[in-house]
Amino acid sequence: MNIKQFSWLLFDADETLFHFDAFAGLRALFANYQIDFSRDDFIQYQTVNKPLWVAYQDGHIDAQTLQQNRFSQWADNIGCSTQELNQGFLQAMADICQPMCGVVELLEQAKEYAELAIITNGFTELQAVRLQKTGLDKYFSHVVISEQVGAAKPDKKIFRHAQSLMGEVEPEQVLMVGDNLHSDIIGGQQAGMQTCWLNHHGALTEQGIEPTLQVRNISQLHQWLFSNR
Repeated sequence: MNIKQFSWLLFDADETLFHFDAFAGLRALFANYQIDFSRDDFIQYQTVNKPLWVAYQDGHIDAQTLQQNRFSQWADNIGCSTQELNQGFLQAMADICQPMCGVVELLEQAKEYAELAIITNGFTELQAVRLQKTGLDKYFSHVVISEQVGAAKPDKKIFRHAQSLMGEVEPEQVLMVGDNLHSDIIGGQQAGMQTCWLNHHGALTEQGIEPTLQVRNISQLHQWLFSNR
């Protein structure tokens, strides 16, 4: 595999291009309310948040429901709205976001060979802010956001929308890069794309899911793409 095989590189956002330290973001959010948000608080938050994300990716709830419900108990305890907490959290995440190690180097070289785009289940309010803050916005021709499309990865609808923006290109000339086997790899495979799984933690793949390429980090992907060009 090398970069010349691809007309487009399609990237997931969180934990692919950007660090997404939700615990740090939540600590920053709740510090504004004089709350020392602990690891135990985070574990409890995730018991609510994770099933909501699964429901969102499966198309059972919309983005607004996810954003409201994940903070409903905290909003009741504090005496504020879920919208206030959600906006505060997204702002905190924008403030602390940093590109993953090796991302800038890969994008800087890859842009000379292929078009680059993002496809994310993240929320609209966060995407433009952190792309501008990190300076990564200059690399991408398109940013496809599930909240705007009305369907989340791995739904075929959001991948069809991304493909429509790419113009006349064969699916196998697109490399989908992401860290989530279900939303990124299955979604890319269903669209006929080649796929790269960023397996940061050395997890086992699941039966029936075979990414084209598996790497531990973006720097390793960089080596694969440019080693035999």
